[in-house]
Amino acid sequence: MSGQDTAPALRYLVTGATGYIGGRLVPVLLATGGSVRCLVRDPSRLRDQPWAGQVESVRADVTDPGSLEGVFADVDVAYYLVHALGTGPSFERTDTDAARAFGLAAARAGIRRIVYLGGLVPPGVPAEELSAHLRSRAEVGAILAACGVPVAELRAAVIIGSGSASFEMLRYLTERLPVMVTPGWVGTRIQPIAVRDVLYYLSSVALLPSAVSRSFDIGGPEVLTYREMMLRYSAVAGLPHRLILPVPLLTPRLSSHWVGLVTPVPSGIARPLVESLRHEVVCGDHDIAALVPDPAGGLLGFDTAVRLALKRVREADVQTRWSSAALPGAPSDPLPTDPDWAGGSLYQDTRELAVGAPAAEVWRVIESIGGDNGWYSLPLAWAVRGWLDRLAGGVGLRRGRRDRDRLRVGDSLDFWRVEEIVPGRLLRLRAEMRLPGLAWLELSVEPDAAGGSRYRQRALFHPRGLAGHLYWWSVSPFHAVVFGGMARNITARATPRPVR
Repeated sequence: MSGQDTAPALRYLVTGATGYIGGRLVPVLLATGGSVRCLVRDPSRLRDQPWAGQVESVRADVTDPGSLEGVFADVDVAYYLVHALGTGPSFERTDTDAARAFGLAAARAGIRRIVYLGGLVPPGVPAEELSAHLRSRAEVGAILAACGVPVAELRAAVIIGSGSASFEMLRYLTERLPVMVTPGWVGTRIQPIAVRDVLYYLSSVALLPSAVSRSFDIGGPEVLTYREMMLRYSAVAGLPHRLILPVPLLTPRLSSHWVGLVTPVPSGIARPLVESLRHEVVCGDHDIAALVPDPAGGLLGFDTAVRLALKRVREADVQTRWSSAALPGAPSDPLPTDPDWAGGSLYQDTRELAVGAPAAEVWRVIESIGGDNGWYSLPLAWAVRGWLDRLAGGVGLRRGRRDRDRLRVGDSLDFWRVEEIVPGRLLRLRAEMRLPGLAWLELSVEPDAAGGSRYRQRALFHPRGLAGHLYWWSVSPFHAVVFGGMARNITARATPRPVR
């Protein structure tokens, strides 16, 4: 049975469509001929997706039970792909409350099935000994299974695909550290699975008979230790042999900080993932094959999955990324100066420059900002700000960009997120760094009558409490250098140099 080939025209509800798996599943479901409704807290986040015009978006929040009424109308199959990982120490409670609200609303609507992507749970390990991440995944599965709707729970370990958090941890650790002093969990046995096989299973189980309501372990054809995965990655990527020195005394908590320093994945997300690696996560069975045959050509091996992921990265064709998802509790206040802003103190740093280059050239520079391209002013100052954010538990600067040249609404951009983009004219970023308030950075360009253009740049800060005001006044002396330098360098980069 293949969700791609034989699926009737089902009506799907997808949560987590702004996230890594959900954003890739939507086009797969559309390819079956079904209709897709995306449940999102902010529908504008889907605006720039290539499939946005083919889906229905509804504004709702799984953490708000009242918002779920009516979203399941005419739905056959609902995908539960949200997770509060990275929202703080209470993410387990957030996960269970959201799953309960979702499951009860689905039961009241009488839908045919819920599909849930969970995590592989090692057999025989008491719940209290599991990592918080795995325990939460198991609790969510149990809550959904008890709601009265048939559930297909797919349990996966490490997902290998361009942009996944697990893949980027593996990639950056291996590429940046030719000699690694590693914790004991590098010897843990893991059964990784390629993201395209995860998507195959997710789409296929929508067709299961209603009598089937259970969990299924899914994994690739190989069982490897994390050490073997790093060595195999280095071979596929053409890197020199890596020297790996295990140090058993390096605890998962300590090593999560090490992962946070070396990779783009912040410690708030790395910690629960790393703590899960102390458990052996290997499929206990392959029962799913009796109901969903393996994909044509078989499940992808580890080397093939890595090769495909690296090809996507090198061709700047990463469809979704772990940082794409908007976390519950992320700020969504309106931009200060918008008509619906509630008011209050607002600090601004505004700069305007006339540019001899056409607006299209200035826009090219604006849209390429961040990531490996940098921020066009004082790299050391930006790096220090990124490190300080990491130390405070924030995301820091190393999330980088999904695409080195193009941005879309919802993209993460170092410690910013793209809130608005008007191609050729406006880029507005909302800060996701740790701050005592809300911050935006807005870059815009307009053509002038002489064939040149005018560049405008605004940094806005809405302080919260005395700490917010003190923060602004403590950093404002540096704005002339940081923001002034940014404006000058962006416009200089766009202006052609005279030929001598």
